[in-house]
Amino acid sequence: MTAETAPESSVSTLDVHQDVALLTAALMDINSVSGNEKQLADAVEAALREIPQLTVVRDGDAIIARTELGRSERVILAGHLDTVPLPLTEGSRGTVPSSWDSGVPGEGILYGRGATDMKGGVAVQLALAAGMSDGGAQPKRDVTFVFYDHEEVEAVKSGLGRLVRNHGNLLQGDFAILLEPTDGTVEGGCNGTSRFEASTSGEAAHSARAWMGSNAIHAAAPILARLAAYEPRTINVDGLDYRESLNAVKINGGTAGNVIPDRCVVEINYRFAPDKTPDQAEAHVRELLEGFDVVRTDAAAGARPGLQHPAAASFVAAVGAEPKPKYGWTDVARFSELGIPAVNFGPGDALLAHKDNEHVHADAIRKCLAALQSWLAA
Repeated sequence: MTAETAPESSVSTLDVHQDVALLTAALMDINSVSGNEKQLADAVEAALREIPQLTVVRDGDAIIARTELGRSERVILAGHLDTVPLPLTEGSRGTVPSSWDSGVPGEGILYGRGATDMKGGVAVQLALAAGMSDGGAQPKRDVTFVFYDHEEVEAVKSGLGRLVRNHGNLLQGDFAILLEPTDGTVEGGCNGTSRFEASTSGEAAHSARAWMGSNAIHAAAPILARLAAYEPRTINVDGLDYRESLNAVKINGGTAGNVIPDRCVVEINYRFAPDKTPDQAEAHVRELLEGFDVVRTDAAAGARPGLQHPAAASFVAAVGAEPKPKYGWTDVARFSELGIPAVNFGPGDALLAHKDNEHVHADAIRKCLAALQSWLAA
């Protein structure tokens, strides 16, 4: 095929110099459900390579873009490109493409998948990067921008985890900000999370002659009773109060309506404060469920808030609001494992993430951008 007859590139064009709320809508209009991030990653990479102040590295559908300004401090700004699947409800506004409640692009509330989780945060990252090539003052801190795939699925597929393995030297820094939705408030660190299976066994029998068997589901009653009676703790870590939770989230047992079950499995999720390791969290669960067969099936460490670090303290002061703990697990934990203090800070209400009416106000995105611009320039 000759150059004259080659088809035009299928890469979507992103105007990263436009208003950040409009940029958010443009990002949302590119469907990037987990596993389908390539089109968006292509567009983001192309836009970043047009910014001369950045050195860009791509790995799969994840991208690292770094300034090399020789500053004494380096900050990491990170966000994931993927979203959860689109709503199944007919007529839902939390889908793709995006829509504005006002009918006027850039005004009012922006609806669609990824509005809060987390295309608004990604738009802020791109707008900050674009600002460096718009003739304005360069940031007083070197910046590493990280965009990655597969956050909304099992951890083994994480694009950020892959970047850590393949390009860990490019992810070194003094402080990291994950632009997950926090309603514009700094949320420090995050709880850890672990999953367990507590099993009971019995003896199968015909339900008409139940006395000939032993009911494994009935035997699981003490597990549920202990969990129901458990009083979760609130633990202060570096000045923030992390609420824990320990719950049964699923139960499996039985083979047929006329058979006494010979096995039952209770699945348990423990959200634990970042004062303990996954092994310490496991020991706590085993102590509570002593006498039962307990197997840990998954675990991810939490992250201490690290707000005492000078960069973190200056950022909290710049934002102005009282920092809060992050109860859910986020990728700040991956930065914490690298020895980098990290916080969550982004536009939108996290309680709207994944909902059929997912939305964000345009001004919330602009406010987040302004806060980061001011801090990076200080």
